[in-house]
Amino acid sequence: MDIDFAEAIDQFLLYLATERGLSDNYQLSTRRSLEELANWANTTKQIHSPIRIVTADLTEFLGYEKAKGLAPASMKLVVVAIKVFFRFLRIRSLVGNDPAELLPLPRLVRYLPETMNQVEVKRLLETDLSDRPFPLRDRAIMELFYSSGLRISELTGARLENLNLKERILRVIGKGSKTRIVPVGCAACEAIDQYLVRERVTLVGKKTGNEIFLSRHGKKLTTQRIWQIVKEIAASAGAEINVYPHLLRHSFATHLLANGADLRIIQELLGHADISTTQIYTHVDQSRLLAIHKKYHPRGRSTQKDGRL
Repeated sequence: MDIDFAEAIDQFLLYLATERGLSDNYQLSTRRSLEELANWANTTKQIHSPIRIVTADLTEFLGYEKAKGLAPASMKLVVVAIKVFFRFLRIRSLVGNDPAELLPLPRLVRYLPETMNQVEVKRLLETDLSDRPFPLRDRAIMELFYSSGLRISELTGARLENLNLKERILRVIGKGSKTRIVPVGCAACEAIDQYLVRERVTLVGKKTGNEIFLSRHGKKLTTQRIWQIVKEIAASAGAEINVYPHLLRHSFATHLLANGADLRIIQELLGHADISTTQIYTHVDQSRLLAIHKKYHPRGRSTQKDGRL
């Protein structure tokens, strides 16, 4: 008897959760993509089981998705979900052939990440925060972002038992529930220590958890609130660019590379599964070097005289 789409998707999502340990967000995104395929196959082709799907059907479905205006990055997520889904079904002998095996992945346009230069970061981190309700907490947040290159979700989830100020390390849980150890700079350690000793103790309540950064109500800070804190501090610093948490992560990586850090080390620090994700920072650094060369080298700028370059 053919397995229907709903049962196949449920089995696949259970596999992602229990055997692969992938995040809830990834599971939700994958379920959404596969249910879109199932609904399309049901209404357009009267196909109710993945065993009846052929490559031509998948190609037609992807054309339908593209016509809806899906961006290349979103299209790639859909294709990956379909390919992994059918590979899983094939391995479990739930389908005879893998119709997604030959599907090509959409080519993505790589946009260079925005970064701040070291002078801009210094100005941001040295902004006077004395007028803020919790200046020590907010200083510690900013220092830790730039010191360790954390994602905003990693910073909000950072816990006291995973922090060792003496060793200057923090254990964080990143994408896909993967744990990694990140170093914490001296300035960030000092800022965190000041916050823990002088401010956090005043925020602790009966239901306070072990998260490092707390709200005025003694609860874990949300990602939205941390985003607001960064924006507010940037405004106080008179920043002329759009400053947001991930910009500090990009700046962390770019400055490490500019000062001679190995790309593999940066990959480990950022928690990138694939080195190709980290390699984008080499392009940022090359762009910076080219801009400096163009500005300061006597032959760095093109000149046009008498119609000649």
